[in-house]
This record gives sequence, structure tokens and C-alpha cells, in this order.
Amino acid sequence: MIRDSIVSGQFYPNTKEELEKFIKAVTPKETSKISAKAIILPHAGYIYSGRVTVTTVNKILAKKRVVILGNNHTGLGAEFGLWKQGSWLTPLGKVDIDSNLAELILKNEGCIKADTSSHIHEHSIEVQLPILKYFFGNFKIVPITCAMATLRKYQEAAKQICSAIKESRKEVLLVATTDLTHYEPDQTARTKDRAAIEAIVNLDEQDLIKKVKSLNITMCGLAPVMTLILCMKELGAKKSQVSLYQTSAEESGDFNSVVGYVGMIIN
Repeated sequence: MIRDSIVSGQFYPNTKEELEKFIKAVTPKETSKISAKAIILPHAGYIYSGRVTVTTVNKILAKKRVVILGNNHTGLGAEFGLWKQGSWLTPLGKVDIDSNLAELILKNEGCIKADTSSHIHEHSIEVQLPILKYFFGNFKIVPITCAMATLRKYQEAAKQICSAIKESRKEVLLVATTDLTHYEPDQTARTKDRAAIEAIVNLDEQDLIKKVKSLNITMCGLAPVMTLILCMKELGAKKSQVSLYQTSAEESGDFNSVVGYVGMIIN
């Protein structure tokens, strides 16, 4: 099954030339790259969050298999919906689904189900692909949408994913995507986001839930990030670090109502 892009020309340029021009313009002049087990990226329009994504992806070694955990903004489809076969189209070419890894995930008992309806109108995974395609070249993906759920469900999803990765015996990069505080003053957003980022750096899912609730952090990708943290614990990750944090004010100049964006690397 082919999934065409739905926010090309809105969230990011819809031509190869304009897309490559943007990415080159915001790519830091760095040459050394590190191996990563996972990264966390934002999913807003590239004009606001593209620099964070590009800076983060540019710092890591390319992988041939990527499991992408996206938010479910629409509420459609499965609670944890996996697109199991076919290709996703981008202005830089198609990205194929790793159907073998997808089937390994689905055969394990848990809350992740084969589902396309949760992906059809969802942008959070799609906006990762052009930048990943630019830096990684040919690679395959397993896209999974994640809706807000209980800790037990996040644990189930993480177990399904990790069991499949271990069974595949192949290197896999995990990507979770989230934006942080939405539409608050810049300084307020930075204070709240610092608390959430601290919990993620410590790979502490309990602390992250606590801080999101107590500080009312309007983080839209809590579900994918929670699932990622639990995967990282299962897969033996030791270190999490911030690649770049910005708010939309740095591009828009509006400091009264911002959205926070972070790129993180876990290894």
C-alpha cells in the first residue's frame, strides 16, 4: 500500500530542490557522527522546528532500519497503529516499509495492531521522512502511531517492539516525535520544557508523567516518548543527551505564544 504525503508544501517544501536547499542551509558544519540507539525529534513545520531535526539527525550514523513512533493527533484508528507494508512517498523518493520487522512486531502479543487509518491524516511521522531520507539515503521504516494510554499499555508496546528487534538481530534506530509546550510565553515554555527534558535525559518515565501532569506541560507526543523510554531501558541504553532545544520564537519573533522543540540522542 502506498501512502502519499499529506503535508508536503505545507509543513515542508514539496520539491526536491527546495527541500535540499532548506536542509543544506540549516545543517551545522560538523563532520563527526555518533552511533545512536534512538533519537527524539519535533514534528512542526520545518520553518519552526526543521533546524532542530536536521541538527540532531546530522549528528548520528545512518541506520538501514528505523522504527518511528508518532503521535496520533486525529484520534482515528488503533490505539497503537502499525503500517505494515508498502511505501511512503516523499519529495526525495519513496521510503519502503520493513515488512519483515513489522510482522515480527505484530506476531508478539500486545497492543500494537496493524492499522492504516491512524496514519492517513497524521503528519507527525511523515515530516520526519524527508530529513531522514536526505541523511540516510536508502532505509526502511516501521511507522507506529501512539495514542495517549496507560503506563501498562506503553510497557506492552515497548515489549512488542523490543522483542522483535532482538529476534531480528539487526541494528534498528528508534525515533519518537513530540513537540513540547504549546502556545505559552517563551520563558514559561522553557521552564516547563526543561523539567520534561530532565526526566527524558534520565530515562525516567515515572518522573516524566509526574511532571507533565503537575506542571500541565502540553507535550503532544507523551505516548511515543514514553514508549521510547521503556524501549531504551529494555535495550540497555545508558545515556541521553540534548542535541538542540529551541522555541518557535527564534524563527517567528513572537515570544508571547511559542511552541517548544527538542532534539535528543540516546545511546
